[in-house]
Amino acid sequence: MMYSSPSLMAVRIRLRRVGSKKNPVWRIVVADKRSPRDGRTIETIGQYNPQTEPSTIVVDEERARHWLEHGAQPSETVAGLLRTKGIAAHGS
Repeated sequence: MMYSSPSLMAVRIRLRRVGSKKNPVWRIVVADKRSPRDGRTIETIGQYNPQTEPSTIVVDEERARHWLEHGAQPSETVAGLLRTKGIAAHGS
């Protein structure tokens, strides 16, 4: 049985790699847990560039809170980034 509502699926907030070879930039995305790392996503809610000094973290806080309230589980890395931005990340 397929569910049409993302809130009923196994939804994760995780990183998606973009950028060129040896120059990674990461997008913070909401995706189905079963999709591959750089596969289909539901929504892009921010980006993370670890190569700048200090690291650049841009997050749409309203959308991040929305997804967390609706049961999305952040990956360990994203949970740390959200804590850095002052967003309580429950789950992982």
